[in-house]
Amino acid sequence: MPMFQPEIETLPRDRLRALQDERLRAIVAYVYDRVPFYRESFDEAGIRPANIRSVDDLTRLPFTRKEHLRDHYPFGLLAVPRERLARVHASSGTTGKPTVVSYTKHDLDVFAEVNARSLAAAGGEPGMVLHNAYGYGLFTGGLGLHFGGERLGMVVVPVSGGVTERQVTLIRDFQPDMIASTPSYAQTLAGEFEKRGIDPEEISLRFAILGAEPWTDTIREHVERGLGLTAVNIYGLSEVIGPGVSQECTEERAGSHIWEDHFLAEVVDPETGEPLPDGTVGELVFTTLTKEAMPVIRYRTGDLTYLTHEPCSCGRTHVRMGPIRGRTDDMLVIRGLNLYPTQIEEILQGIPDVVPHYQLVVTRDGALDEVEVKVEVTEALFREVGQDVLSSEVLEADQRLRTLRESIQRKIRNTIGLRLNVTLMAPGTVPRSEGGKLRRVLDLRQL
Repeated sequence: MPMFQPEIETLPRDRLRALQDERLRAIVAYVYDRVPFYRESFDEAGIRPANIRSVDDLTRLPFTRKEHLRDHYPFGLLAVPRERLARVHASSGTTGKPTVVSYTKHDLDVFAEVNARSLAAAGGEPGMVLHNAYGYGLFTGGLGLHFGGERLGMVVVPVSGGVTERQVTLIRDFQPDMIASTPSYAQTLAGEFEKRGIDPEEISLRFAILGAEPWTDTIREHVERGLGLTAVNIYGLSEVIGPGVSQECTEERAGSHIWEDHFLAEVVDPETGEPLPDGTVGELVFTTLTKEAMPVIRYRTGDLTYLTHEPCSCGRTHVRMGPIRGRTDDMLVIRGLNLYPTQIEEILQGIPDVVPHYQLVVTRDGALDEVEVKVEVTEALFREVGQDVLSSEVLEADQRLRTLRESIQRKIRNTIGLRLNVTLMAPGTVPRSEGGKLRRVLDLRQL
């Protein structure tokens, strides 16, 4: 399979390590000089840039966490003047404020480069047509794959997400070779083609590059069978750069190659922070080696996986990460967007007639994830309604309850960007803590 940058992607491990050592020394000195947060945290840890000579010294540096990004919202972690920025992206955060990430022209060049590598590893070649069904906007997915496709020399169709009927029409008319989307949306498209009686052999697509949410080989098989293609995983996160941090190759499809000349990866024990050996599941940690606008040092992603340095038949020498096994926090990824239970709690706190006892029930309806928000009404409202059970018939018959439910749904959508189903519950019917950790999320998906 052709590579976008074979000289880098197949770089011998000793030379790759020497490059990482050089870039790590440079980025540590860079953030110490330019970012007050890092200078203060390094000083507190008793570290000076001169103390960091190689990757072996990485564990001496303190971690960066998501709350540090929130605490310095929106531009407090910039290493360059704001006038030097070329673009700003953002993803949803835990407190209603988005996690803001910024890019210089150099950063956007790297962003396009690593996505071009990823598309090539996924089967893309110059001249192929890429149907890009990732969302465009503040979300990094759409533009990341878009410019990566153009850098590789592909013909990019910027469809964005949703409007399935239009997606199917454009796939049939434009005859694309590759699709980029979330795994669940690829399933939706496969189901739509099946409903229309279109055989997978009649679909032009040959490859799918899927990511932004957890998925399994069961989903892979469903997508491949339904669309008649080969599907591989792309991984990324906005705080590091966006999509294109790592990519599964079509040769082995056994872990995603992390582009180590730009992103230095570790896996640590989630409790102690101590490094873990290859093959042991722990929390994934990244240090950006080449970012200008907003570098991160030892950023704890919250994603649980493992690393392997075993040789890959594709010839790429960059370390591979396994599939994401879960998260260290309660974050859910629903249709490519982050959802935290604390976000729901904060929304409910500002709404009269409900109390902050709630539960999120996650299911899968066909190919798409659905979230039901069960929330209790107040005793006063319950007495006014005069019902022992808030049945669906009662909810539809009572104007006040309908209005309440609709206002909650609207506020959730306006705040988070997701349309969730809201069920009003009688007082005392939502589970409470019994001394242990309260289970706010009931995940019934069979992933």
